[in-house]
Amino acid sequence: MTKKEERLHKQQEKLLAERVRLEAMRTYEKEYENRGFLCGIDEAGRGPLAGPVVAGAVILPADCEILYLNDSKKLTQRRRELLYDEIMEKALAVAVGVVSHTRIDQINILQATYEAMRQAVGKLSVQPDLLLNDAVTIPDLSIEQVPIIKGDAKSVSIAAASVIAKVTRDRMMARMEEQYPGYGFASNKGYGSAAHIAALKELGPCEIHRRTFIRNFTGGDADGAE
Repeated sequence: MTKKEERLHKQQEKLLAERVRLEAMRTYEKEYENRGFLCGIDEAGRGPLAGPVVAGAVILPADCEILYLNDSKKLTQRRRELLYDEIMEKALAVAVGVVSHTRIDQINILQATYEAMRQAVGKLSVQPDLLLNDAVTIPDLSIEQVPIIKGDAKSVSIAAASVIAKVTRDRMMARMEEQYPGYGFASNKGYGSAAHIAALKELGPCEIHRRTFIRNFTGGDADGAE
């Protein structure tokens, strides 16, 4: 076997392994394929100290193949960006819900996450018949739901929603860096990195910091924004 043939063989083996992995991630889609349109739901931004929480809702065609689709946290930024474009191109419907830092402080992050998820479902151009959710059951929705623990690594629909939510929120936080310089939002995306916490202590909170999340870093004076 020549080196070229060997490289081609290895590429084919990797592609086969990837398709086997994706097939395993279609277990739930196959189980519920006769129920109509299946919609994956996931969120990004429950843990950060600043910015909104964003939910993604994605309905994929039954025969859709998106190579390397996975839990967004397991992917590089470059891979997420590429997958985002492919999902937007191939999905039957995609929608996002965004709930602000102010609303998070008002109703708590769990309720804000539910609100973002309901928004996303409500914006879909195709009415889903069943929701495949990452771990949660969303209150106040009449659509049947299947919560799946670590669903973003077990369901292609949820993984797609994970990518949409993550990329959407990351882009929003990168824009926030321009509006609120000094906190490193483009790199930390609002999460509590050491540099972010140091900036928070030095500069005080900015408008998009979640006041209920930052009390431990502001000496109880969460309103002392500059």
